[in-house]
Amino acid sequence: QVQLVESGGGLVQPGGSLRLSCAASGSISSFTPMGWYRQAPGKQREFLAAVSGGRTTYADSVKGRFTISRDNAKRTVYLQMSSLKPEDTAVYYCNALHTYYPPRPSDYWGQGTQVTVSS
Repeated sequence: QVQLVESGGGLVQPGGSLRLSCAASGSISSFTPMGWYRQAPGKQREFLAAVSGGRTTYADSVKGRFTISRDNAKRTVYLQMSSLKPEDTAVYYCNALHTYYPPRPSDYWGQGTQVTVSS
């Protein structure tokens, strides 16, 4: 079993930044690939970024604006988001991936954290 708890969401103005955190517990190790996804109202869940070891990969929609990282000692994965746009508004989820590339999510999702980009 894996438990994931996201935090750090909120309301931010366009052009602003936020850092999301995902605290992991249970059957997860520093070798487990981790990813971030988001889901906007009326849309499918969208892959954003993944990290495995020292490797990272990003969706084109966030490349250059978002950065994924992990602190294995704290069992936490981060998503640093900058230059935020209104279209980044969504619920953001982390996932303990089956595979890093191509990124294939497992059934282990957190509860999500809401990010709203609006002036």
